[in-house]
Amino acid sequence: MVDANTRKTLAAIPLHKVNAGPRDGDKWKDRLKEELMALIMYVKKNKEEDNDWFKLESNPEGTRWYGSCWTFIDGLKYEFDVEFDIPVTYPTTSPEIALPELDGKTAKMYRGGKICLTDHFKPLWARNVPKFGIAHAMALGLAPWLAVEIPDMISKGAVTHKDPQASK
Repeated sequence: MVDANTRKTLAAIPLHKVNAGPRDGDKWKDRLKEELMALIMYVKKNKEEDNDWFKLESNPEGTRWYGSCWTFIDGLKYEFDVEFDIPVTYPTTSPEIALPELDGKTAKMYRGGKICLTDHFKPLWARNVPKFGIAHAMALGLAPWLAVEIPDMISKGAVTHKDPQASK
C-alpha cells in the first residue's frame, strides 16, 4: 500500500509513454525527452517546496548520469556524489544508483556503492514498466534510502560531516 506522501510525490512526476532503451535509436531519443521533462518537473516541484536534494546531468547519449545528492541532518548538510548507467534492458530494468564514497559503509549497499533497492523499489518498478523513469528512481528509490540509511550511518560513525568544526 502506498502512503499519502508517496502518492503526492508520484502525482508530481509524469508517467512515461515511450517504451524504449539505449539500443532503440530514435525511440530512445523520444524516451530521453520524456525523462528530461519528468526530471525538470520533479526538480521544479521540489524547489517550490524547499525540498531540493539532488542535481543530475548526463552524457550526450543519456546513458550515463552523474551529479550529487544531499540530505540535512541536525542542521548539517551531508552531500554525496551520485552516479548510474542506464541498463541496456531499460526501462524493463531500473538503473542501479550508486553513491561511490559510501561503498562498504552499510549492509544495504552492493559493491561499487550501489544502493540496495531490491526489497522495496524494484518490485514497484517492475509493476510500472515502462511508466517509471529516472525521476521515479530518484524519488522512490534514492530519497527513501537516504532518509533511512544516512542517519543510521551517522549514528554508527560510518559517515561524518565533511567539516569537522560543524559538528562540534
